[in-house]
Amino acid sequence: MRITQGTFSYLPELSDEEILAQIGYCLDNGWPLSVEFTDDPHPRNTYWEMWGLPMFDLKDPAGVMLEVTACREAYPDHYIKVNAYDASLGRQTTALSFIVQRPAHEPGFRLDRQEVGDRQIRYSTHAYAAGQPTGDRYGRG
Repeated sequence: MRITQGTFSYLPELSDEEILAQIGYCLDNGWPLSVEFTDDPHPRNTYWEMWGLPMFDLKDPAGVMLEVTACREAYPDHYIKVNAYDASLGRQTTALSFIVQRPAHEPGFRLDRQEVGDRQIRYSTHAYAAGQPTGDRYGRG
């Protein structure tokens, strides 16, 4: 099962040219960008590691793409995403977020079922990769 988070999650993988176009769109709207990475893409894990600082003053899409490329080289087996921030409402909110890299192998998740009182059923997800140590979850192997 493929991780489906953020904008474009149900589309085929974006090419670098398409990523560059989306970065340009964000910058044209005045949205600063940041790059984040993780090896724990569980939908409730909203705290990915930041690659550097948010790029509040950067206006050139190629500069953001350089940071994406550097993050890809440093973390080839991690998920990497780009976030765009909109402060027009008086607070920093995420206007756009999309994954720009996935590990070559995504083992997926299983759905765990638990029966509780009054015949209620609760479900939770468990990542198959979570059994591996941090940093080795999506190793090249």
